[in-house]
Amino acid sequence: MNDWLRWLFFAGPVRLLVLLVLGLNVRHRERLPAQGPAIIVANHNSHLDTLTLISLMPLSLLPKVRPVAALDYFMKTKLLAWFATRIIGILPIDRQGGGNPLAGPNAALKRGEILVLFPEGSRGEPETLTEFKRGVALLVKENPDVPVIPVFMHGLGKSLPKGTWVIVPFICDIFIGERVAWPGSTKRFMNDLRQAIDGLAAEGHFPPWE
Repeated sequence: MNDWLRWLFFAGPVRLLVLLVLGLNVRHRERLPAQGPAIIVANHNSHLDTLTLISLMPLSLLPKVRPVAALDYFMKTKLLAWFATRIIGILPIDRQGGGNPLAGPNAALKRGEILVLFPEGSRGEPETLTEFKRGVALLVKENPDVPVIPVFMHGLGKSLPKGTWVIVPFICDIFIGERVAWPGSTKRFMNDLRQAIDGLAAEGHFPPWE
């Protein structure tokens, strides 16, 4: 039942929102993974980020696409927890349980799933990249053969910025990067990943937001 509800949600309301209300310019779509396991790593400015990234994937891959997010944020109410995990497909990470927070993502990759990660953690100011947390590097270190695809999204932070639920129609740009390989070092991987996303951001030649 939940699988059908998830399919209907992304095939209907989400695709209408993304295609008709927002409008997307997607560059290098062919670089998105055609199968799992894989890790998509993107900047994070808006609640629309997750929905937009999932909407770029074929509906046939929907059961395998799992955004990774903190457990405590989505467990505030039972309804929110159900919607986040069953409809959005969130893979919750327990940051306060004392166990291994990477156990869930590692298991998902072994099942051939496609994870969506936001290394900045929480949403930042619109179109402003903040420091990346190294959790993504620790996950890749344990799964060095899994493709890591960097993505830069521009405009979603203005369409639905942090602190509001009113969507503003806006043309948004999505840049898909080449695979970032595991170089054998956490520090070097984080540097390579940041350079890849900074490079995608530079492709757009966007003026600063006012």
